[in-house]
Amino acid sequence: MLTMFLLYWFYKKRRGQKTKVTIKLFGVYRSITGKKKLVIKFKDAVPLKEAIKEIVKEIPELKRTIIDPYLEDPRSNTLILVNEREISVLDGLETILEEGDEVIFIPILHTG
Repeated sequence: MLTMFLLYWFYKKRRGQKTKVTIKLFGVYRSITGKKKLVIKFKDAVPLKEAIKEIVKEIPELKRTIIDPYLEDPRSNTLILVNEREISVLDGLETILEEGDEVIFIPILHTG
């Protein structure tokens, strides 16, 4: 409960400030975009899930590979790290991205 309050307070405090986030891409994501990293600017601090929506909106080719079509969730196809920490030890897709944060997308291979 306290964590959610602090996240909400921090999010509100940062409103109105520009937030620049670096997205590092590996494997097939790098092949699709032709880039090692992207820099995305947001009006405010933003939850990770909103950043992902913006990324796939700007680069629609990534949607098929990042977002699982059945679950509508990126976590089954992608290992996601924020500042070198896996998002499950943070606040998952609700993790608030701040100025200067680094998000890493590593594809997960499903083979049989």
